[in-house]
Amino acid sequence: MTDTTRKIALFALVVVLILGTGLLQSWNSALLILNMGLVSAIMALGVNLQWGFAGLFNVGVMGFVALGGLAAVLVSAPPVPEAWGAGGLRAIGGLLFGAAVIGGAVLTYRMMPKGQLRGFVIFAILIVGFFVYRGIFDPAVQAIEAVNPAATGFLGGLNLDGVPRDANGNPLPDLLVLLGWPAGGLLAAGAAWLIGKTALGLRSDYLAIATLGIAEIVIAVLKNEDWLSRGVKNVIGLPRPVPYEVTLQNTPTFVERATELGMNPVHAASLYVKLGYTALFLVVLLVLLWMAQRALHSPWGRMMRAIRDNEVAAEAMGKDVTRRHLQVFILGSAICGVAGAMMTTLDSQLTPGTYQPLRYTFLIWVMVIVGGSGNNYGAVLGGFLIWFLWVQVEPFGQFLMGVVTAGMSDGSALKAHLLDSVAHMRLLTMGLILLLVLRFAPRGLIPER
Repeated sequence: MTDTTRKIALFALVVVLILGTGLLQSWNSALLILNMGLVSAIMALGVNLQWGFAGLFNVGVMGFVALGGLAAVLVSAPPVPEAWGAGGLRAIGGLLFGAAVIGGAVLTYRMMPKGQLRGFVIFAILIVGFFVYRGIFDPAVQAIEAVNPAATGFLGGLNLDGVPRDANGNPLPDLLVLLGWPAGGLLAAGAAWLIGKTALGLRSDYLAIATLGIAEIVIAVLKNEDWLSRGVKNVIGLPRPVPYEVTLQNTPTFVERATELGMNPVHAASLYVKLGYTALFLVVLLVLLWMAQRALHSPWGRMMRAIRDNEVAAEAMGKDVTRRHLQVFILGSAICGVAGAMMTTLDSQLTPGTYQPLRYTFLIWVMVIVGGSGNNYGAVLGGFLIWFLWVQVEPFGQFLMGVVTAGMSDGSALKAHLLDSVAHMRLLTMGLILLLVLRFAPRGLIPER
């Protein structure tokens, strides 16, 4: 089987699985899987850029995805005027002062001669600056979070118009929300630059531990800084770039068209909205895939793979390995940030408590490994295939255990144990798939060429 035939066959299998879900379960479920599969494929593409191109073991994917979601909120959410009046400018001033303190300490370190005096001056700047910073920032945060904490309690975003509405008060799509996607990439890229400057000197498992720890710090900030992201109270009701179901259901033309097709208008509106997201996500995925393929086959891509395979030889040829690692680390993280912003837009909410390493790091790595590390098409295939299995394994396991335990008595301890084990089917299946792929196709379903 040729490489092209293999790719076509594997992607055809994914299409059959999604169509089968629509025919056997519901088209709403099929489109949900498709949309999250598109987002997952973009995340896998970003990780593949770092690992498959450069061999960087980034286990902090979750943090960059969460930063993308935060950027989507900052761009699309309306501001809260009362919170800004209570302490918004003072909080921003406190953050700027904190940054100035750090900058002053760095500048002092560079300008003063080495010695005890330099250490004392830097220590004094940091200690005094810390207490002044807290004196400015903490009262402002308390005032912001006290403003209607049940509904807001944070500064909001930059969308001055909020959710647009028609003459009847029905919500309308807002295409300005799409600016949150590149903003998510930029925020994740900025964080990646800061992390890369300090952590990319590490290699292998040390880099993995560092990035995992930093990702946990990012999630901790989102969970606890209510003034920024509402913490675990979540930001809900974000504007959409696609029509709203309630608006479609109140549109006579849409209802008439749905009736002509023999569909319930409520069901038709739900499918229409999901198809709108599908179209947007597909455009983003195709653009990123095209750019990744161009990069892979460019001199830059060949240089990155040479560095991945032998850093010592590449450095001996005059290549700046650290700088190239920083480049690809930023690019891959930016793609993960875009995917995180897209997911937040799809959900119309930011829920910091749901960001877990199992879902947003381990699963993405399984997608890359199963699909084929170093192959962009393999990463995309893994994104679709693993996400489909992640969603469908549990209901299939429920059905399978129901068949296995059908002949057992209701009071049987074994029956109760088997039915309770359904919740672990996802983890068991992911581990089994990973083992089988590593044993029989160690380079992935679509290996690097």
